[in-house]
Amino acid sequence: MPPDLACRAGALLLALLAPGCAGPRPPEPPPPVLACEAGDTALVRDVVYFGRNRPDGGTVSDAEWRGFLDSVVTPRFPAGLTVVSATGQWRGAGGAVERERAEVLTLLHDGGTAARADVAEVVAEYKRRFRQEAVLRERVPSCARF
Repeated sequence: MPPDLACRAGALLLALLAPGCAGPRPPEPPPPVLACEAGDTALVRDVVYFGRNRPDGGTVSDAEWRGFLDSVVTPRFPAGLTVVSATGQWRGAGGAVERERAEVLTLLHDGGTAARADVAEVVAEYKRRFRQEAVLRERVPSCARF
């Protein structure tokens, strides 16, 4: 491993293991440049997983989910989005495996600072509104054609 890559990897590991000690995180680097086919558009695909269980034992109702989608997500991504209902499981901070209904949101965007901030705001608002311990987000560069 080149020395500069080893240093960055070590710094990243320290930032992940001790976020309170590492100070503010540096801004995310831009997504890698893709070699898309002619006619394709290079975009970023964020897939966000929203668990529907609440910490008090209840669940986020269908009406509450639709309200969140309509008032928080759609205004930030009016060009379109995809939602798929799913069932998932994960291990929370308490160590127990939790199974729950989930909504999987797929967003395609330009990857710019504003779009990344919009995704972060959606995640933060869901966690705040429904008292969620975590919301999973995955981000990958993508080529798309409409």
